[in-house]
Amino acid sequence: MVKIRLFRTGARNQPSFRIVAADARSKRDGKILEVLGFYDPKTEPVTVKIKKDRLKYWLAQGAQPTKAVKNLLRTTEKPVRKPRT
Repeated sequence: MVKIRLFRTGARNQPSFRIVAADARSKRDGKILEVLGFYDPKTEPVTVKIKKDRLKYWLAQGAQPTKAVKNLLRTTEKPVRKPRT
């Protein structure tokens, strides 16, 4: 099974993450299939860049996002608000 998860990069106390598609059996920083984006929690505001077309491809192939990635995707999408009347 393929998981869409975070791959830690950066120095000690300076974490940044890559959003990757990887086999569920591989280690956190092990072999990956494809890099799908980038997440930097240390910037203000938080930086999140995702290749939406490749993310859709992997989801269509049956890849499962982890809880952390689901939360990132949920917070990066712009909510549609109804206009006030």
